[in-house]
Amino acid sequence: KQDGHPVSLCLFSTDYYYEYTECDSVGSRWRVAIPRILGTCSALPTPTRGTDCSFSCAAGEFLEMSAQQCTTCAAGSYSLGSGVRFDQWDTIPAGFTSLATYMDPGPSGEESQACNSSSWTPQGVYLESSRDECTVSLVYAVHLEQQGSVSFSYQYPDNNIFFEFYVQNEQCQEMAQTDDQKWIKLTTNGEWDTHTVNLKSGTNILYWRTTGILVGGKMVKPVLLRNIQIEGVAYTSECFPCRPGWFSSSPGSSSCQPCPRNTSSHKGAASCTPCPDTQYSHEGWSQCKERPPCSEKDYFQIHTACDSEGKTQVMYRWVEPRICEENVTGAVALPPTGEREACPPCNPGYYNTDDSTCFPCPPGTHSDGTSVCEECPAGTEPVLGYEYKWWNVLPSNMKTSCFNVGNSKCDDMNGWEVAGDHIRSGAGGSDNDYLILNLHVPGFKLPTSLAGMTGTEFGRITFVFETICSADCELYFMMDVNRKSTTVVESWEGSKERQSYTHIMTRNASVSYTWAFQRTNQAQDVRRYISDVVILYSVSVTNVQDGVASACRACALLSQSSQRPGSCIPCPAGFYIDRDTNRCQECPPNTYLSGHHTYGEDACLPCGPGSKSNKEHSRCYSDCSFSQTEHNRTLTFDLSSLSPVASLTIGPSFTSKGTKYLHVFNVSLCGHQGKMAAVCTDNVTDIANKDMGSDSTQFVNSVDSFICQSTIIPADGRGFRMALASQSISLADTFLVPQPQVATGSCQRGRSAVMTIRCNPEKTDRGKLTVPSACPAGTCDGCTFHFLWESGSACPRCTQDDYHQIEGACKGGVQETLSVWNEPKLCIKGISLTAKSSAPCEAIALWLKVGVGGGAFLAVLLVSLTCYFWKKNKRLEYKYSRLVMSANKECELPVADSCALAEGEEPEDDVVYSHKPSLLGKLRAIANKREGDSSESVQLKSSQSERWVWG
Repeated sequence: KQDGHPVSLCLFSTDYYYEYTECDSVGSRWRVAIPRILGTCSALPTPTRGTDCSFSCAAGEFLEMSAQQCTTCAAGSYSLGSGVRFDQWDTIPAGFTSLATYMDPGPSGEESQACNSSSWTPQGVYLESSRDECTVSLVYAVHLEQQGSVSFSYQYPDNNIFFEFYVQNEQCQEMAQTDDQKWIKLTTNGEWDTHTVNLKSGTNILYWRTTGILVGGKMVKPVLLRNIQIEGVAYTSECFPCRPGWFSSSPGSSSCQPCPRNTSSHKGAASCTPCPDTQYSHEGWSQCKERPPCSEKDYFQIHTACDSEGKTQVMYRWVEPRICEENVTGAVALPPTGEREACPPCNPGYYNTDDSTCFPCPPGTHSDGTSVCEECPAGTEPVLGYEYKWWNVLPSNMKTSCFNVGNSKCDDMNGWEVAGDHIRSGAGGSDNDYLILNLHVPGFKLPTSLAGMTGTEFGRITFVFETICSADCELYFMMDVNRKSTTVVESWEGSKERQSYTHIMTRNASVSYTWAFQRTNQAQDVRRYISDVVILYSVSVTNVQDGVASACRACALLSQSSQRPGSCIPCPAGFYIDRDTNRCQECPPNTYLSGHHTYGEDACLPCGPGSKSNKEHSRCYSDCSFSQTEHNRTLTFDLSSLSPVASLTIGPSFTSKGTKYLHVFNVSLCGHQGKMAAVCTDNVTDIANKDMGSDSTQFVNSVDSFICQSTIIPADGRGFRMALASQSISLADTFLVPQPQVATGSCQRGRSAVMTIRCNPEKTDRGKLTVPSACPAGTCDGCTFHFLWESGSACPRCTQDDYHQIEGACKGGVQETLSVWNEPKLCIKGISLTAKSSAPCEAIALWLKVGVGGGAFLAVLLVSLTCYFWKKNKRLEYKYSRLVMSANKECELPVADSCALAEGEEPEDDVVYSHKPSLLGKLRAIANKREGDSSESVQLKSSQSERWVWG
C-alpha cells in the first residue's frame, strides 16, 4: 500500500494513458505514461523519446500514442489532423469562456452589475451574441506548436453592434493585426461570411468581442458564430465523434454531414435511421417527432401562369417539406383548385402575343401593356424604366429565394409568390426564414431632355407595399451597389398599412434591390405565423439603362430638324422645354428645376422665401443675406458669419444599461452655393467597410445634408480606442422648398428641422447654438427638430432709423449736434454714426431775459384785471336796465324817501350810462361810488323822454 491505496502493477493499457512532455529548446519531447488513477499504479512503461514537436497528422487521422503513428479515424468520427473545429453549440464547448464587462464605473466608482446576465448564447448550430450594450467577450486560449490560423463563419447584419476580433499572447499583449483582420465586415441579412486570421506559434488567446449601441430603443440584431476552426495544434490524439443528427459514413473523414429529412442519428453514427411513416424530422435532427394533423397553416395558394387561352386560376399547395398528416381525425384537406379567370394585362412597356406571353417593346417604342407597341412621335423620346403592377409571372430580372440561418430546409423554395395584382411572401420552411425578392438594375441612363442637368438624381425606385403580421415580423429594403456590399436602406416592423416608399439614386451604378421578409427572429419547430405576409403591389424604377417604355416625353428639338424623329437634344443645365416651341428656355430667376421633369415652365419650381437658386437652377439655398420689410422699414441681414458648418453636442444621455452617449448635430445654414456641407460619418461602418473602396462607402458611411445628426459613444471608459459614431441621419436636405418630404419608416411625413435665429448683440458673430429645454434631444417626436441660434450676426444691418441726434447748448455762439444709437441697440455693422457737428448760434443777456420775463408777467396781470372789471360792468348794466323797466309809465320822477342809505343797505354799484364812457371814466366813477360820503347824478337819455335818477 502507498498512502492507504493499494498499489498494483499496471499491466494493461487501460490502466494508464500516454502524454507528451513540454518541448525543450531543441524541439524534442518525451512520451510518458500516466496512470488514470493517481497513486494506484506502479511499474509504468519506461518513458521513450517522442515525435518531433512539429509533427502532425493529416486530416481524418489521429496520432495513436502507443505506436506514435497516425491512424485513420473510424466511420462515425472525424479529425482535422493538426486542427480543431467547433461546430456543435448545444452548450458552450469546454475551453471557451463568455465574459461580460461594463467598463463605465458607477457614480461612486463601483462596478456596474447590470451586465451580469449578458453572455454569448448557444443556439444549437450557432452561437449568438448578446443583444444589449454590455461588452461581451467570447474567449478561447490555444497553444500552437507551429504557425497556424483561425477561421470562423459569422453573420454581422447590424452596425448598431460593435464587433471585433483580436488575439493576445500569454502576457495579455495584443498581437499586431491589420485593420482587415481586426474589424469584421458587415454581412447581408441571412448570409454567412468567413473571417480568417493567421496565428503565431505559442499561446494565443482569441477574443470575439461585441458591444451593442442601443440609443434609439430599437432591438439590435445579434452577431452569430459557427464553425470555428483552429489550425496549428501539434497533434490530435483522438477522433471526435459526430454529434447527434450527423454522421460520417466512411473512415478517415475530416467532417460529419447532417442527416437528411425524415432521418435521425445518435452520437458517433456512421449512418442515419429513417423515421417511421407517422413521424418526421428536419435536416440534422437527432430524433423523429410525430406528424401533427394538417391545418390551414400547412398550405398556401398560388396563381398559375397564363395558358394559351389567356386564363389563370388559383391553386393550393402543401407547405414543403410537408410534416402534417392528412388522413387523421381533425385534419383539413387541401382546398380544390379555383375557377379559371382572365389573366391580368401585361405590364407597361410590354406587349401581349397570341400565346398570352408578354414581351418587352423594341427600343424606341412604347406600350401601356394593353396595346401594341408604337413608335414615339416626332419631338418625343421614350420614358425608359421598369413598371411592374401586374404579377402573373415573375419578371425576368427578378428572382426569389428562401434562406434560414440555422438550417437549409427552405433553400429550394420560392420566397415570394405572384398573385395577379400583387406579389406576396411565400410560406417558407420555418417562421424565422428570410423570404427574399431581388430586382437587378444594370445601371441608369438619363433621358436626353435631362442629360444636361447637374442635379444628383439619376433615378428613383418607388414601391407600394403592406404588411399583415401578428408577431414581430420585419421587412427589410436593401441595396447592393456594384456587387460590393449590401446595406439596409429602410426597414419596417410589425403590421403596416398600404403605403408608398421612394428611394433616390444619387449615382449611376449597377444596383440590386432586395426585399427580405422575416416573420419572427425566434427559431421554432412549430409553424405559428404562416399567415403573416408582406404584399408588394407595384414597383417602378425610372431612367433604367436598357429599360422598357410605357410612354413618351417631349424633348427639345433642333430648329432645322424639328420634324424628324431622333432629333432630340439635351437642354443646358437650368433650362426647361417650352410647350409651344419645344425649345430650351432658361428657368426664371430664383426657381429650381425638378430633377425628373423638364417639360413646361411649371417644371421650374419657385424657391422659398429668403432663398435663391444656384446658377444651374438645380437647388435653392440661402446666400447668407436677405431683406425683410415691415412697418414701412426694410431690414437687411448678413449671416455670412454663420456660413461655416457649426456643431452642437447634446448630452450626455444614458441607456437603460448605463451606456453614455451623445447626440452631435452638424449644421450648414447658408452659403456654399447650395452644397449640403454638413457631413455626419458613421465610423463603425467605416471600419467594417474599409476594404470595399469608395464606390460602396459613399452609400453607407456618411450623410451629406444641411442638418444631420450622429450618435457618439465616447471612448472614455468603454475600452474603445476611439469614439464610436453611428446612426447618422439627415434632418434637412431641402431649403424652404414646398415639395413633399421623403418618408421614413418612423416618420411618415419625413423629418424636418426648424432653425430659429435670434438677434443678440451681446453674442459673438458665431453665436451659440442650442435646442429647446423641453426637448433636450432637439426633438420631442423624433421627426421635427428645433434649434435656436443666438448670434450678433442675426441682427439687421444698421440704418439711419437706428439712431437719433441730440443738440447741445449754445456755448460761445457755437452749438454741437451729437448722434446716439437708439436703445436697446438691435443692429450691427451697416452705416456708422455721423460725426459730431457744430453750428453758430446767438446767446441772450441775463438782464434781457429778466426784463422779458417781468414784462410778460405784467401783461398777464393787466389782462386779468381787465377781464374782471369788464364782467363787473356788465352786472351794472343789467341792474340799471331792470330799474328803468320798473319806473313810472307816465315818466314821473319818483319821490325819494331818503338820499341816505338805510342801516344794512349796501350802496348800488350798478349804473347804466346813456353814453358809453371810456374805460378810464368807468374806473373813476366806480372809485367815487365806493367812498360812501358823496353822491352823483347821472344824466340818462332815452329815445322817448329824459329821466333823472338820483343816487
